[in-house]
Amino acid sequence: MEQIVELIAEQEPGSPMPTERDLAARFATSRTTVRQALAALAADGRIARTQGSGTFVAEPDRVYVHQMTSYSEDLRSQGRQPSSRILEVTHGRALPDVSAALGLEPGGRVHRVERLRLVDGEPLALEVAHLPGRLPRLRAELERRGSLYETLREAYGVTLARAEDVVETGLASPHEAGVLGVDTGAPMLVIRRTAHDADGRAVEYTRSVFRGDRFRFVARSAFDGAEVT
Repeated sequence: MEQIVELIAEQEPGSPMPTERDLAARFATSRTTVRQALAALAADGRIARTQGSGTFVAEPDRVYVHQMTSYSEDLRSQGRQPSSRILEVTHGRALPDVSAALGLEPGGRVHRVERLRLVDGEPLALEVAHLPGRLPRLRAELERRGSLYETLREAYGVTLARAEDVVETGLASPHEAGVLGVDTGAPMLVIRRTAHDADGRAVEYTRSVFRGDRFRFVARSAFDGAEVT
C-alpha cells in the first residue's frame, strides 16, 4: 500500500489511476492485495472511484480559513469541528526572537504553550504560543476553557486589540512531523502572530505550523473605489 501512496503523491488531483492488473504487475503482488489497498485508500479519501469511469487521484481534503482571528468560527461555518489538545505548558527564559517580538529584555521569562490543533479529530497544526506576564494556573485555566484568547480575557483580564500575521512556507521538523503525522521535510504553511492589547503592549507571540496538504488561507481585499497602483 505504501508504494501506491507514493504513486498517488506523484500525480495531480483528478489523474486516472492504473488498473488493478497494472498495479499488481508493477509492484509484483496479487490483484487481491491491490484491490484491498485501493479500497482502504478510497475509504481514506485518497482516491475516488467512479462507476464506469475508473479510479482517480482525489482532491486533498483541505481546511479553508478566511480570517485568522476567527479560526474556530470559520471552521464551524464549513460544518467542520475544531478542537485542540494541550501538549505542554512551561515557564522559562524566552529565546532571542521571542523576546524581540514581545518587547522583552533579553532572556525575559515567558509562558510557553504548545498545542495540537485538530479538525474533525485529525491533526491540522502545531501551535506554540509565548505569553508574557503573571499567568498563574495557566494550564488548568486553558483546559477548563479550551480557547487561549477566552482564557486570557476571562481569567487574566487580557483583551487583544490587534494582531499581525506573517505567513511563510517551511519544512516539517522531526518533532512537527511526528505530531502532525507527516514526513520530516514535508511542506508546511507557517504563520507567526504577534498580538497587542489596547495599550499597544505585545501580549502574545505564536508560531503555528499547518499541514500543507490540509490547509489553505484565503485573503480577500475590497478597494471601495480607491485607485489601485
